[in-house]
Parts: sequence; structure tokens; C-alpha cells
Amino acid sequence: MLSNLTILFPLAVALYALLWCCRWAAIHRQAVPALQRAARAEQTAAGHTGCSRWADVPRGFTRQDWILLGALTAVYAVVAFAGLGSTAVPQNYLHFEQANTYAQIELKEPQTISAVRYWSGLNTADYLLQFSLDGENWIDQAKEDGTSGMTQQYTQLFRWNDAVLNPDNGPVRYVRITSGGAEYLGEVVLYGADGQAISPEQLIVAGGCEALFDEQDTAAAYTFKNGTYFDEIYHARTAMEHIEQVWPYEITHPPMGKMIMSLGIRLFGMTPFGWRFMGTLVGVLMLPLLYVLLKRMFGYTAVAAGGSTVFAFDFMHFVQTRIATIDSYAVFFIVMMYLFMYMWLTEPPEREGRRTAYLALTGIAFGFGAASKWVCIYAGGGLGAIWLVYWVMRFVRERKAALNGFLENVGWCLLFFIVVPCLIYYASYWSYGPSQGADGPWRLFKKEYLKTVIDNQTYMWNYHSDLVSTHPYSSKWYQWLFDVRPILYYLSSNADGTTVSFAAFNNPLVSWAGLTAMLGMVWVAVRERDERAVFILIGYLANLLPWVLVSRLTFAYHYFPSTVFLVLAIGYLFADLRRHDQCWPVSIGSFAGVTVLLFCIFYPVLAGVPRTAGYSRVFLKWFSDTWPF
Repeated sequence: MLSNLTILFPLAVALYALLWCCRWAAIHRQAVPALQRAARAEQTAAGHTGCSRWADVPRGFTRQDWILLGALTAVYAVVAFAGLGSTAVPQNYLHFEQANTYAQIELKEPQTISAVRYWSGLNTADYLLQFSLDGENWIDQAKEDGTSGMTQQYTQLFRWNDAVLNPDNGPVRYVRITSGGAEYLGEVVLYGADGQAISPEQLIVAGGCEALFDEQDTAAAYTFKNGTYFDEIYHARTAMEHIEQVWPYEITHPPMGKMIMSLGIRLFGMTPFGWRFMGTLVGVLMLPLLYVLLKRMFGYTAVAAGGSTVFAFDFMHFVQTRIATIDSYAVFFIVMMYLFMYMWLTEPPEREGRRTAYLALTGIAFGFGAASKWVCIYAGGGLGAIWLVYWVMRFVRERKAALNGFLENVGWCLLFFIVVPCLIYYASYWSYGPSQGADGPWRLFKKEYLKTVIDNQTYMWNYHSDLVSTHPYSSKWYQWLFDVRPILYYLSSNADGTTVSFAAFNNPLVSWAGLTAMLGMVWVAVRERDERAVFILIGYLANLLPWVLVSRLTFAYHYFPSTVFLVLAIGYLFADLRRHDQCWPVSIGSFAGVTVLLFCIFYPVLAGVPRTAGYSRVFLKWFSDTWPF
């Protein structure tokens, strides 16, 4: 049963969001339209060739900008990397090159083995675990249904697992582990009758099997901090396979995201910290990109700092960039491509070389994004819509004078948005080549490589088109708008009665105020023809509307790209308040402060910190039927 205090929390946040947005609406209605009309008339009379609302925004970085951006990025980096994952997990493996090969361990004195804990590496199959007292008569260790008691299935890779032992085992002297296929086994820890690990000094390990007992101090019960969880079982494994240049397990998304992930593995090993490092790093790097975009759009340091703080401490941004999946990279490149597109839009026409460079960077970011995850193609459609709006407005203002610039720009766009992204996308399959007979530095030009790329596109399309599945934490697009259904990534209970879990969803203030702000963007885009509002609105809809038409299983994290534009919409409101509200420090500061406060309150279910049932009941269980923590 929920307490009255729990009910008050969502009501208070919703009321605050509504009143805050109402204050903006009142101020905007009184002060902004007249100023907009005057600015529009002045720029039209001056023959301005760009989009009318962008020319008067000061865009230079000040010393204060650098200080605030540096401080925010540093603080968030510390918060994001804290408790990210272990670096102390087995790195040395015994490779069973084929089925029916075995590793044998002899105990110097017969002992009763109460448990066997092992670290699974690459590839899947089941082991045959056997005990023997005399080395001749072997007892298979099996589950009640007779299946293997020591498994290495796809959900068990790169994590600690506990074998299932027969309940009536007596003292044994020999342990044999026989492979079921070409598997990698990282470490094996045997536990005696007293529950303590049997030290390697008490064992005689067969030659060549030393890798199974050289990292005993890393053994621990499985948690998300020392092993894979949720879709990490696919993506972290595949990142490792890209390093090894073997045929990857996960081929339902393009390779680039996993290739970037593999850089962290190369730096820190195949450890939880290693496979999560790059995703968390790009989550940190999103903040400078967004700060620059906000400063470029609105010109105010307070707006850039406030908006970046809101994004930094949004729940989705924090949780989603700390899990080793590819969504972090997709959103990173979406932010980058929209930043460069905005810089192209706002750069003065006389700086044509710089404008062309920004257009090229937009296309490169789009290429890397599409090669990471297809959702970036949705975002690319938004870029196309913005580009079209820009040229329509140019034609309205300049008539025939805009034609030459348009034709030249079309040529650049064919290069930067079709040719360059296609080349990046094609090259991203580099690590697939060796397993398909396309090895060597010239693999991109081999027919086997081309066939691999084409076949994978067909496979991905069929997979996502035909996917029929259910999941207890799936959600629909309209639930994302109101933060109704988070996706629970991890859940476990401790012996002391505390619970460890975390989920991906938006900060309620960002979600609810952001949605209201987006409705404000519709208003100012339609009634006042404000190009910045059009830019924000198109970006938001481009990332959201495709999911309205998708019938397959969807989750809250699919709303992550749209969250960027919720923050930009909030930034628009910040800018209006900064310009026309004498109490703007309170208006902007309180909003950012409440965002951080909610982050602190919900931190246990964002970072997997143990919590009591009472804490959840009082502070976190805002919606008892749909919030699963």
C-alpha cells in the first residue's frame, strides 16, 4: 500500500512542471511576439538570406562557458563512472578446440565438493562435469531432469555461474570437465564441505589447464557489476568477437556500435568496466555537444548550462549510457548530426567554406550513426525535413536568387548524405570479412565482403519486420510520453532484505515538462514561424513518429533519442525566461535543481544501490502498477 507521501511526490512534480510552463506561456505571450515581429521586419528589410530568427543570437564561447562546461562534465563523469563495473574478472582462458576434450583436476586429499563456480567465456555448449574417487569410476553431475549441471549458454557468457551438483556426492579426488564444443572456460573454483574455496595449492592440475586456476581471487557471486546483464549478453560478446574477427553472434544491428565498444575492451580487457567504458564515455561527451548546441541556438550561458544539467541528470541518459548496448552511440551521433546541421543553418552565407565543412560533418555523423543503429536513419529523415524547410524559406525570401545556391547544395548533399554515409556503413563490416573469406587490407573490394554486407541487410530487415515476442517490461510509444512504463534491467534480493534493481526511464520532470514544452514548440512554430521551434519539433517527431507505426516489441529506451529534443524544448523556455523574466535565475535554477534532486532520490534504482522496501514504498513507487521497483 502506498503512503500519502508517495502520492504527493508525482502530484508535486506534475504541478511544478505545469506551473513552470504556465509562467513561461504568460511571459512569452506578453513580451515575445512583438519583439519577434520587429526583428523579422528588420531582417527582411535588410535582405537577410538565412533563417530570420538565428542571425541575432550571440554564439561565442566565454570564459564562463568553459568553466561551467568543464565543471559539469567533470562532475557528471565522476557520477557516471562510479560503480560502473568490475575490472577484476578472469582474462585467461582454456580453449577447448572441439567437443569431447577435457580438463582434469586432482585433489591432493579426498574432499567433499559442495559447489563449483566457473567463469564462462566465448561460445556456447554444455560441459560434462564428473567427479571420481579413484579416477576410474566417474559420477556425472546433472540437474533433476538429467541435463548437464554445468552449462555455458548464451545468457551465461562472461559472468560467474554455479554448477548444479548431485545432492549425494561423497568425498572425491578427481574432477573432470569435458567440453561439448569449441568453448572458452575462464576459471573454475572448487568449494569444500565448509563452503570455503579449495586453494590451488591443494590441487594437481593437468598440463595445459593452468588457466582454470590462475585467477582464483576474482571469484564472486554473480551481480551486474561483475558480469553481463540484459542485452549485454549480445553486444558485449559481439564486441569481443569483432576484436577476434570471427563471425559475430549478434547481427541484428549494424557493426559500428560494437566496434566502438570494443575499444574499451582493448583498453581494460574483457571486463564489465571494459565493455561499458565507451558507452559511458560517449554519454559524458554528449554534454559538451549539447552545451554547444544550446549556446548556439539561444546565446545565453545560463540556458546552455541549465539545459546541459537537465540532460546530464535525466534518468534515461544516465542508465542507458552505462549499459553495454549500442543506443549510447546512436544518440551520441544524433546529437552530433543535429549540432552540425544547426551550425550549417546559422553560419553566415559569406562563409561558404565553413558551411560546407559543417554539412560534411553532418553527413559523417549520420554515416557513423546509421552504421551503429538504424534508428539514426529516422533522425536523418529529420535532417532532410529541416533542409527542405530551410530551402523553401530561402526561395520565399529570395526567389530566383536562391536557385544557384540550391543546385550547388544538392550536389554537396548527394556527396555528404548518400555517398559518404554509404562508404562508412560499408566499411563498418570490416571485422566480418575474415570469417567469410574476405581477409587482408583489400577485403572491402572482394565479392565475399560485398555479399556479406548485402546478406546482413536482408537478414536485419526480415528480423525486425517479422519479430513477434513478448516481454514483461515492454511499452508502447504513448506510454513513453508520460513515463508510464520503465524497462527493468536488473533485479536481485539480498540476504539482509534489501533489493538491488535498476530501470531505464526519464526523469519525471524532464518527461512531463518537456512534453508540455514540446506543445509550446508547436504553438510558436505555427503561430510565430519560429525556426528554432521548427528545428526542435522536427527533430523530436523524426525520432518518435516512426515508432508509432512499428508493430514489433518496443521499450522505453527507444524514446532516448527524443529525450534530446525534450531538453532543447526546455532550453527554448529557459531562453525566453532569461530574456524577459526578472526572476530568471530562480526559474532556471529551480528547474535544474529539482532535476538533480529527483536524480538523487531515484539514484538507487538508477545505479543498482541496495535499498529497503520502505524506501521504495515511500519515495520511489509513484505508480504501483507500472513502475517495477
